[in-house]
Order: sequence, then C-alpha cells, then structure tokens
Amino acid sequence: MDDEEARTRLLDAAEELFYRHGIQAVGMDRIRTASGVPLKRLYRLFPAKESLVTAYLERRDRQWLTSLRTAALAPAEPRARVLAVFDWLAGWFAEPDFRGCAFLNAYGELGAAAPEIVRVHKAELHALLAGLTSDPALADRLLILTEGATTVAALAPGPEPARRAREIAELLLPAE
Repeated sequence: MDDEEARTRLLDAAEELFYRHGIQAVGMDRIRTASGVPLKRLYRLFPAKESLVTAYLERRDRQWLTSLRTAALAPAEPRARVLAVFDWLAGWFAEPDFRGCAFLNAYGELGAAAPEIVRVHKAELHALLAGLTSDPALADRLLILTEGATTVAALAPGPEPARRAREIAELLLPAE
C-alpha cells in the first residue's frame, strides 16, 4: 500500500468514526484498526490527531459543497436553484447514517480549538447561497434556514425539516 492509498483509508476510517461517534470519543488506535494502516505510517502521514481531524473536515467540505453546488445549479431558474438546496438537504437528512452537520458537531466538541475549516465551510455555504440570489439579506436568511433545518434533522432525522424550511424559503423568495 502506497502513501496515497494509506491516506485514503485513514480518511475513510476517520470520517466514518468521527462522524458516527464524535472526534473526542475516537482515538488514533481505533482509526488505525479500522483503516488497516500501521500506526507508524498513520503518524507519518498525520503527526497528530488534529491534523487528521482537519484533513477529514477539509475532504468532507469539498465533497459536501460540490454535491450541494451541483444540485443547486442544475435548475435554470434562480428561484428553482434556491429551492433545490432544500430538496438536496431533504435527501441528505434521509440518509441512514445522517448525524447532523459534521462541522457544527466538531465545533460543539472542540469549541474554539476546532479547526479553521469549520468557519471556512460555513462561509463557503453562505457564499454559495449568496450566489443563488442577488439579495444579501435573503442569503443570510437562507443560511439560517439551512442551518436550522440541519440542526432539527440531527435531532429527528428525516426529510421533514428540509421540506418545512423549503416552504419558508418559498415565502421569502420573490415571485417569478
């Protein structure tokens, strides 16, 4: 196994374990066991748990935002693009392994010690929403709807919080 494969296996294991059980509850030995990567190589690739946490969140950020952006930009009409965000959220919330927002979960566990990618991710989400509308205040409201629906769904998984947030978004959007 080369370093790239080892890195991928470590990040796959870290994502599954950190997201399911929490960052503080999962030690490096558990990640080593789940990934099958020797401890010496793990620490060569990720010298500290913090570096693995950051890499996990950076990879999740890229994948999550790419998927959401693709869904949001698929419709031609601006109004439909905004509503597509909530349709995408409904699908995500209905996934069997949904455990809420990995970035808010990390911040909840680590507080001020959370990696900067947590703040960057939220800024990128806001920028994506702002790109779907020409109204900055509307983008702020959409972010609050998105985050609120995600938090509610974390407590009661399923698509319903996204559907309700979509209904509110429809009321906020200008008529076509």
